[in-house]
Amino acid sequence: GKIIFKMSPIHHHFELCGWKEPKIIIGFWVAGIILAIIGIASI
Repeated sequence: GKIIFKMSPIHHHFELCGWKEPKIIIGFWVAGIILAIIGIASI
């Protein structure tokens, strides 16, 4: 099998890919907000 993520937890995978920590945090915030909006809209 092929390894999808280089390391777990997932934020360490992004750090190993060269992402800076603030960029990772903002990305997770944005993803969380988008998923929350989708969840609320589906009610």
